[in-house]
Amino acid sequence: MVVAFTGGAFVRRSSLAARLIHPWGEPMGVCTRKRATVIDIDWRILSLREPGAVQIACLWAKYACMVHAGTDRKSVRYRPLPHKNPPRIMSDRRTMDTITVFLARQPESIGIPARVNGWVRTRRDSKAGFSFIEVNDGSCLANLQVIADQKLANYESDVKRLTAGCSVTIEGEIKSSMGKGQATELHAQQVIVHGWADPESFPLQKKRHSLEKLRQWAHLRPRTNTFGAVARVRNQICRSIHQFFQEEGFLYVTTPVITTSDCEGAGEMFRVTTLDPENPPRGDHGIDYTRDFFHRPSYLTVSGQLEAEIYATALSKVYTFGPTFRAENSNTSRHLAEFWMIEPEMAFFDLTDNMDLAELFLKRICRDVLEHCLDDINFFNKWIDSSTVATLHKIVDSSFVRLTYAEAVELLQQSGHAFDFSVTWGCDLQSEHERYLTEQKFDGPVILYDYPKTIKPFYMRVNDDHQTVRAMDVLVPRVGEIIGGSQREERLDVLTERMLEQNLTPGDYWWYLDLRRFGTVPHAGFGLGLERVVQFVTGMNNIRDVIPFPRTPGNAEF
Repeated sequence: MVVAFTGGAFVRRSSLAARLIHPWGEPMGVCTRKRATVIDIDWRILSLREPGAVQIACLWAKYACMVHAGTDRKSVRYRPLPHKNPPRIMSDRRTMDTITVFLARQPESIGIPARVNGWVRTRRDSKAGFSFIEVNDGSCLANLQVIADQKLANYESDVKRLTAGCSVTIEGEIKSSMGKGQATELHAQQVIVHGWADPESFPLQKKRHSLEKLRQWAHLRPRTNTFGAVARVRNQICRSIHQFFQEEGFLYVTTPVITTSDCEGAGEMFRVTTLDPENPPRGDHGIDYTRDFFHRPSYLTVSGQLEAEIYATALSKVYTFGPTFRAENSNTSRHLAEFWMIEPEMAFFDLTDNMDLAELFLKRICRDVLEHCLDDINFFNKWIDSSTVATLHKIVDSSFVRLTYAEAVELLQQSGHAFDFSVTWGCDLQSEHERYLTEQKFDGPVILYDYPKTIKPFYMRVNDDHQTVRAMDVLVPRVGEIIGGSQREERLDVLTERMLEQNLTPGDYWWYLDLRRFGTVPHAGFGLGLERVVQFVTGMNNIRDVIPFPRTPGNAEF
């Protein structure tokens, strides 16, 4: 008997074995009469072209054994054939499997008894003696429709009292649905209420709340469509970041949060101290930090770049991904005091290599989001910014324009556009200038390079003209700068001179200078702010809405 997994239906033919066939026609498992309680699943031939394929297939595998040999589902065991990284089977191994709302909504799940956990979004009662319950668990944007019949034992006591925010576990059978926009629905056999939400006091009722108001409810806003979608997109971006660099042969390095060096030289850093603020020890030159925990002034890091360079000059290609902090007293929609940075550093890379990698990296993020979070992106396109989808496709499909800072300044000066900030050579370009280049002049992403050394940090390699450095900024529509990087200065004498120019003490960076003393090498790197790229991908206007708990001047709640 051959058991074919085709959209949830069994196709049986006479045979000595029950063979499980993947929806795309690839054999993926087999159980025999003699070993009816064992399913051998060859993960090497299991296609994962659809999310959740493994779990759905394994649910059906249980029934393959039952149909073929009368096996009790509780006794079914899995025995994967050899594979380095077999997917995990998310099953509680009890009589009914717990699946996500996302999986329950797939046509392949029709016919499977299942348990779904989640929170009630809405409940609507029918005069025909049953209720429609919309449940969501955060696994996808859409809800799962549950049909709860009045024959349920707790229908009057529990089901008809359900309101938005109540947490439930619902067991039943997934069936085909005639409802618009959904392939399945769950016909409840049991409804368990874990927690109630008083509709008189629960803030998130069935109406639209402003994003500003939802910031006051940061503990509840993940339950809304907008912030659930932001969380899923953010998760996918983080996943893509790690996958991209791992596939490119990079090593992941964790750099310290506490530091004694200022990478950017801006001085806007949070101090870390255990000294008594009411009575700090004092010396001849003010506070005596030799009596502090680290015996010297210490801060929360603004970047892991300098430490990443240490590992790049030993391991060739590394990247950091962690929290960074900046004590900039800014309340704009583009700034946070705490944010996450991705910072790759590559030995034997020059500026051109750096720009090539940054372009590939950004394209990969946008491509993965379009592939894996399309429902969420379409939501943002409908409700937040109607150019979201088109902008992402523009990043994926276009070649990034590259021009020098000097060329950009000349274009801006000759544009005839009325800017709030005038443009002259040597000025730091503002967001309005960057957006003009990406949205009006070139209608796509732009990489600017070779900036004046006076507006860039000490570690960037000085060009032969002694006026510019090998810096680069990647600019995108709607946001402006999204990636900043450079070829690093590998010459000891030039680096020391640049430190002195920016009033830094070379002795404080002795270890950084040692990298130039012992086996110095051309190298480059860049930084991408996670929140900045999430803001760009989703179209969200305020950066405070793309991080779970924003830290800004005067705001450190939650």
